[in-house]
Amino acid sequence: MAFFDNLALGFGVALTASHLLYCLLGVTLGSFIGVLPGLGPLVTISMLLPITFNLEPTSALIMLAGIYYGASYGGSTTAILVNLPGESSSVVTCLDGHAMAKQGRAGPALAIAALSSFFAGTVATALIALFAPPLAGWALSFGSPEYFSLMLVGLLTAAALAHGSMLKSMAMVVLGLVLGTIGTDVNSGLYRLTFGVPELSDGLSFVVIAMGMFGIAEIVANLEQGTAREVFTGKVRNLMPSRRDIADSWRAVLRGTGIGSFLGILPGAGTTISSFLAYAMEKRFARDPSRFGTGAIEGVAAPEAANNAAAQTAFIPTLTLGIPGSGTMALVLGALTIYGIDPGPRVMTSHPDLFWGLVVSMWIGNLMLVILNLPLIGIWVRMLRVPYRLLYPSIVVLCCVGVYTLAFSYLDVVFMAVSGVAGYVLVKLECEPAPLLLGFVLGPMMEENLRRSMVLSRGDPSIFVTQPISLGLLVFAAILLALLVVPAIRDKRAAAVSEGEH
Repeated sequence: MAFFDNLALGFGVALTASHLLYCLLGVTLGSFIGVLPGLGPLVTISMLLPITFNLEPTSALIMLAGIYYGASYGGSTTAILVNLPGESSSVVTCLDGHAMAKQGRAGPALAIAALSSFFAGTVATALIALFAPPLAGWALSFGSPEYFSLMLVGLLTAAALAHGSMLKSMAMVVLGLVLGTIGTDVNSGLYRLTFGVPELSDGLSFVVIAMGMFGIAEIVANLEQGTAREVFTGKVRNLMPSRRDIADSWRAVLRGTGIGSFLGILPGAGTTISSFLAYAMEKRFARDPSRFGTGAIEGVAAPEAANNAAAQTAFIPTLTLGIPGSGTMALVLGALTIYGIDPGPRVMTSHPDLFWGLVVSMWIGNLMLVILNLPLIGIWVRMLRVPYRLLYPSIVVLCCVGVYTLAFSYLDVVFMAVSGVAGYVLVKLECEPAPLLLGFVLGPMMEENLRRSMVLSRGDPSIFVTQPISLGLLVFAAILLALLVVPAIRDKRAAAVSEGEH
């Protein structure tokens, strides 16, 4: 009964004229920028986050969520029509989606991407409504030791599931933790790592870091790839999929939704791993795996369903535990603190209108995406023909204006430029910046809970192993670390032996 009461509250909040407008604005902006190759949800939110700061929290979060899954959806349009992924999770959609477009079946590919995303979004919304309350109730029993251990697990999981070298991912987490300590120490009032710059006394703004590391760095990386694009120029016909298309893809949609819903909750897994795993599973279950890569509609349906499901279930640990599951969720978590809301299990009790309004608005926003994006395909095609050299200056200006309006400080723009250079260098070194952002956001909270725990125990560190939940989380973290380190050491030794033999 409480489930339906909560949904009724959510519909009452989400269906107000102002919240519908902000939801529509969010999904439209997200789709518009998400369609541009290389600018995924993380970059999109980094650029557009400052425009939400003057809104009341519920409207701001509804708009921010709309930008998030709108940009996630926009990446599929680029993948199918241009054969360039709008984001990393759309890479596998290129394989069969663009092949279908070249066969004259761009319409069914775009339609099945929209419908599978809507179905997955509906299921994910229901899962949030069902599982977030008990998870938040369980988290209410957490104290400082438990929160510290939980955040440690979150950071290790993010490092484990990030792309590339585990050592580099761990280094990014540590660098994020160090950057999070810049500023004034709350207890002693002393400056830390400010290097005599007074503007750093309040610490680095996570918006500045995010815009530089992801926005500016991504733009520079895209410029390196040139501007030549194979844009689908044919007229998109027959948008509605045939019965055969639906019969071939409905099982893939179900499996992709299940995979994405589960992996979206895990810190660091995110949409990319979900879409790749869903595609791999479909290829494994297929009667004729050779069809994949040549225009199999299951190769579009499964990753798009997994992508959207993961994008929405990632809100569960972010809102109920205060643990972001991805770099994008770290941005959302930082935005909540700016709005004056303390993310965690008390969000549902202290801000029920915000929580349930957001949950219902996700379903409404996914419905808006289906209604809006299919008729707008012609506009997206024309926009994709605009040379990137004409688009990136406006994107850079948007980033600079957004950062400057945070505190009307030119130094924020300078810090963003420095972060952009650092982000570009990290990309060239094959170091993924997302774990850095997670460490940057979680670092101050980890430090705060560590200090509270030590005060409660009068300096005795055994408090972390005498509390059952904290002990269980630390044991899990130790097992996870062992599973990461042991194979890496074994592979390194095997490589050294093989080199010695040669």
